[in-house]
Amino acid sequence: MTKQRRQFTPEEKHSILQEAERLGHTETCRKYSLSSSLIYNWRRKYLAKGKEGLKSEYRRVDPQVRLLEEENAKLKRIIGNQALELEFKTELLKKSDAHYHIERK
Repeated sequence: MTKQRRQFTPEEKHSILQEAERLGHTETCRKYSLSSSLIYNWRRKYLAKGKEGLKSEYRRVDPQVRLLEEENAKLKRIIGNQALELEFKTELLKKSDAHYHIERK
């Protein structure tokens, strides 16, 4: 059975950091079932940016935006394939022209 990922608000993170300062990191980690590296990362971000640094860095992507990004990637692949095909045909035509001594403008 896998653990479900918990999400903490910036206020909860701040509260846990304060508790870690009072009780110690080990005790706080045990109490909340957190890794010590997580608390140290929160602390580092808090010292660098204050409460703003404790905000979640993950943003949900709007499904419509995701569909547009997928369509954009698909169209770029199609254009790339067409450009490659055109280049191949141009080279083939040059070789054919050279073989039959044809000059094109």
